[in-house]
Amino acid sequence: MPERCVSSSGRQVVSLPEVVGKGYGIFWKWRGRYRVCKGSRASKKSKTTALWYITNLMKYPDANLLVVRKVFRTLKDSCFTELKWAINRLGVQNHWEIKESPLEMTYKPTGQKIYFRGLDDPLKVTSITVEHGYLCWMWVEEAYEIGNEDDFNMLDESIRGAIPQETGLFKQITLTFNPWNEHHWIKKRFFDNPDDETLAMTTNYLCNEWLDEADRKVFETMRLNNPRRYRVAGLGDWGIVDGLIFENWEEKAFDIDKVRRLASVKSAFGLDFGYTNDPSALFCGLVDESAKTLWVFDEMYKYGMSNERIASEVTTMGYRKERIRAESAEPKSIDRLRELGLSRIQKADKGKDSVNAGIDFLQDYHIIVHPRCVNFITEISNYTWDTDIKTGKRLNKPIDDFNHLMDAMRYAVESIRKKPKVSFLK
Repeated sequence: MPERCVSSSGRQVVSLPEVVGKGYGIFWKWRGRYRVCKGSRASKKSKTTALWYITNLMKYPDANLLVVRKVFRTLKDSCFTELKWAINRLGVQNHWEIKESPLEMTYKPTGQKIYFRGLDDPLKVTSITVEHGYLCWMWVEEAYEIGNEDDFNMLDESIRGAIPQETGLFKQITLTFNPWNEHHWIKKRFFDNPDDETLAMTTNYLCNEWLDEADRKVFETMRLNNPRRYRVAGLGDWGIVDGLIFENWEEKAFDIDKVRRLASVKSAFGLDFGYTNDPSALFCGLVDESAKTLWVFDEMYKYGMSNERIASEVTTMGYRKERIRAESAEPKSIDRLRELGLSRIQKADKGKDSVNAGIDFLQDYHIIVHPRCVNFITEISNYTWDTDIKTGKRLNKPIDDFNHLMDAMRYAVESIRKKPKVSFLK
C-alpha cells in the first residue's frame, strides 16, 4: 500500500515510486545519523531529498527541519525552490505556508517548520528554538562548499537533545553535493571510513528516468569531448585535482568597505557569458597594484540568464554603474546590456595568448577570497593545467572547465595588466 499524504481534495493516495522514481531506495529508508549523497548533475539528489523531507514532515508530526548552505543568499534559488517543487509535486500546496521574509515554511496542520540558515551567520544556526516538537533533521546542500570540517562539526552539534521514543523520530543529517575534489574532508570522513551510522552513496544521471533525449545528449557529448568532466559531472566520481593553476590564494573574511576605502585600491569587474550548460559569471574584485593583492568580494553565477536578467541582477547587486569588462565573443550581448542600463560595460580583448598572459599576471598577486564567493572558491580550487590524453603530459593551457569566474577575473584586470608603462629619459 503506498504511503498517503493529505491534499486539497481530501485524503489521497500518492505512489512514491511513481513520484520519486528509481535509484534512491536505500537513501529513502536510511535511519542512521548521516546520509551522504554525492552525485552528478541531473542525478535527482536534491529533488529526491526535498521530496523525502516534505513526505516525512507530514508523516512525523513532531519533526522539524533545518536547511543549511555555506552562504544564506544561495538558499532561495536552491533548496527553498526545490522544497516548493516537492510540495507541488505531492499536491499538498494548501497545507503549507511558504514565506520569503523570513525564508521559512510551515506545515499548517501541526505548526512544524522548515528553517533556512547560512553558515555566514553562525549564531543564527546554533540558536534555533522550535515552537513545536523537535529539531531532528538537517539538510546540508552543496556540502562541498563547506571547506572547514570544524564548521560542519558545529552544525552536527546543533542536532542534539533527547527525543521521546514514542514519537518514532530519529536524528539525521543529510549532505548532498557534487564531488569536485577528492581531497575534500567529506571523502575521508564519510566515504573512506564510514561507520554503521553512515550511508555514503553515489548517484548519477543514469538513474534519472525523466531526462529526455536532449538532456542525455548533453552528457554523451561531454563523455566524448571532455572525459575528465564527464567522470565527475556525469558519473559522480571524485574529481582528481592535479596541476593547479592558482595556488596563490586564500579564503578569508575581510571588511569590504574598509578595503574599498584604501587609496591604492581600484575596483575590477568582469563578465563571462553563458546560458544553458554554462553559467553567466560576474567577477567582483578590488585590486591593489602596489601591494600585488586582489580581493574577491562578490560574484554572480547563474544559468539560463538572458541579457535582460543579467542586467537586472547586476543592477540589484548594486553594480550597474561599475566599469565591467565582458567576454568579447558576444558583442551583441554587450550592446544590449549597454541599452539596458549597464552603460560602462565594454568588451575585453581576446588577443593571441591572452589567456596565458592573464594567468601569468594574476599568478603574481596574492588573491584573498571572501567566504561568500562559493563558486569562485570551487573554480579556483579545481582550475588546472590540461593534459594530453595520449601521453599524459601537462599542456601549457588550462582545462576548459571551472573557468567561468576565472575568465571573468582575467577580463576584470585586463586594463591594469595592459596599462602602458611610464618611463623617464634622462
